[in-house]
Amino acid sequence: MLKVLFSPSEGKISGGQEPKRELLGSDKSREELLNEYSNIIQKSDEEEICKLFGFKKFSECEPYISDIFSSPKMAAIERYSGVAYDYLDFASLSEEAKDYLKKNTIIFSNLYGPVLGGDPVGNYKVKQGNSIGSIAPDKYYKERFSYQLDLYLAKDEILDLRAGYYDKFYKINKNYTSLKFLKDGKSVSHWAKAYRGKVLRELARHSISSIEEFMATEIEGLGVAEIKVIKNKTEIVYNIL
Repeated sequence: MLKVLFSPSEGKISGGQEPKRELLGSDKSREELLNEYSNIIQKSDEEEICKLFGFKKFSECEPYISDIFSSPKMAAIERYSGVAYDYLDFASLSEEAKDYLKKNTIIFSNLYGPVLGGDPVGNYKVKQGNSIGSIAPDKYYKERFSYQLDLYLAKDEILDLRAGYYDKFYKINKNYTSLKFLKDGKSVSHWAKAYRGKVLRELARHSISSIEEFMATEIEGLGVAEIKVIKNKTEIVYNIL
């Protein structure tokens, strides 16, 4: 089967009615970091919370102030908003496509670490690159989840659609495929996010189960410019038409 590695988003959708259950890998491996996050919220130090969330005003933080353990849960693939998720447009997909995304997408959360698209997560806020107390999430999860992910992905093909920052959470130790998007010969951040979302949508719509099937799928607005093989990575470079 094809597994897709994906990034989270700074924006979140509030609410949720998913029942609490264990996430991808071991919840025990997340315990220390989640407890540290919870402690920061409970201390109610406005300056510390603003710094963690990446906001200047405490009023902006208030929608995210809740007990992360008991707050309403939502499937990760539904929780996030932002450019990539706007172009994914999860809500408009068929139930079959939604189920595909919940089972085959791994999102690298700044709080929860690697989670499946269908894993229930709370409405949280951690600015990308920030530590949670004294803990750096990227180093924390790379140390605790790399071996678990190696085992989980051992029999799957991998399409890595993560933004570069999230490479820090997990280094892929087998052959995998990644995508690069160029507009007028240059990488453009906004369009890269948009087309990651569009690609994920097409994978779900067609229930793509292998890289071979993906390569045979036309994606509107994209044309293959070249394919590079660098060590264990095959990089497909697309021109945005």
